[in-house]
Amino acid sequence: MQNTNITNLSLSLPDGLVVDRSWLQRKGFTRPHIDYLIRSGKLQSVGRGAYRRPGPPLKWQHFVYSLQEQGYSIHVGGRSALDLQGFAHYLPLGGIQTIDLYGISKLPTWLQEAQTMPQFKACGMAAFNPMPPQALTTQPFGHWDWLLPFATPELALFELLAQVRDEADFSLLDKYVESSPTLRPELCNALLQTCGSIKAKRLFLWFAARHQHPWLSHLETVGVNLGSGKRMMIAGGVLDKTYQITVPRRMMEEQDAPDFF
Repeated sequence: MQNTNITNLSLSLPDGLVVDRSWLQRKGFTRPHIDYLIRSGKLQSVGRGAYRRPGPPLKWQHFVYSLQEQGYSIHVGGRSALDLQGFAHYLPLGGIQTIDLYGISKLPTWLQEAQTMPQFKACGMAAFNPMPPQALTTQPFGHWDWLLPFATPELALFELLAQVRDEADFSLLDKYVESSPTLRPELCNALLQTCGSIKAKRLFLWFAARHQHPWLSHLETVGVNLGSGKRMMIAGGVLDKTYQITVPRRMMEEQDAPDFF
């Protein structure tokens, strides 16, 4: 009466994969059998309503892939994506402390209870309509070669730019853009066209002009919606006349007397 998936859990549930009851039922497990597997210790609870096969401690990559398997359309983005792809200028003691997940506004309860290190941060939905398919990439993980979704450096920069709040954020972005001489202009152009954040687009162009990388001359701004009027990016900043945004005084390169908000 029970199929192979029922009688051999190891064939159905790979090591390190965290799943919920719905996933197990889709694989053919009945409720009574799931309850038996939990009671017998063949399934181990990982937070509320999520399970794994007993084994060594889970890494953060296991959780990212598990979210995908449970139907979440997420990717590692922002600062995490840049740091993990070699753009970090410095890392806190102990390495990456937070994994920024885009495409999700709230972490599922089971993941909040899992107390992982590094911790996860839900960063909301991506502000792109549509998301250029080339803006996402994958990296294999583990002996199963699970493909984990990552923002490309181009997308990760836009994601960070949309969240700039203060001078410290400006300084961080300045280092990342400085370290990005090989961005792909065709992807940057696609992101400029589809990004819904006026803030991110104006800041991207401002940082691009500031660092004068070779890809700058290939950017196409015709048809890019940059909004209208002045935008205050940080309180007390100096107005950049070209992009009508406030930027830190120390980062302003213009020699003429600036306007102020």
